[in-house]
Amino acid sequence: MNTEALLIGSATTAWSTVALPSTRLDARGRAVANASFAVGVAALSRTSAEALGLRNVAVGLKWGAAASAIPVFGAAVVAAIPALRRRVRPSEDDLAEWVLFRIPVGTVLTEELLFRGVLDAASPVLSPIFFGLWHIHPARSAGDSVVGTVVATTAAGVVFSWLRSRSGSVLAPALLHYFLNASGAVLAHLAANDRSR
Repeated sequence: MNTEALLIGSATTAWSTVALPSTRLDARGRAVANASFAVGVAALSRTSAEALGLRNVAVGLKWGAAASAIPVFGAAVVAAIPALRRRVRPSEDDLAEWVLFRIPVGTVLTEELLFRGVLDAASPVLSPIFFGLWHIHPARSAGDSVVGTVVATTAAGVVFSWLRSRSGSVLAPALLHYFLNASGAVLAHLAANDRSR
């Protein structure tokens, strides 16, 4: 069993489930705190840039762009069909801040550096599991099923880790992750607009 991966994974779970929620920061503050935590873990792990997946930029862009087309196309279909659009949970959050700061900094930078960077380098098997556990508190806060959320995000972690391994670059899963979340944010914004009419 990989002791380093267990220690890092336990730290990420404690951070997301106990430490960060106890700060009572707003969404912007949480994004900054998460990114700072991820950079700190990466620095302390002393994992090389190659192992973190910070090389192979061109290949990462290619794989990431191809993978990102899937959620973008799916979101376009949902947006174009009112019956599907009405099923989306609305959000009143500021869309620009969401897609230009909170998602890229607080979610993508943080989670890709921690899980597809540091933890994938330590244990590609444990990385998706700890990625799922990272989402316990967000599920509770949103009133979603914790078990369902952990299972779904663990499955997503498997896909992200496969993409990182296949491309040799953390940029590939980072692009997919960004466009998946940003597409969801745009749909939530559209749903909120629909309900306000």
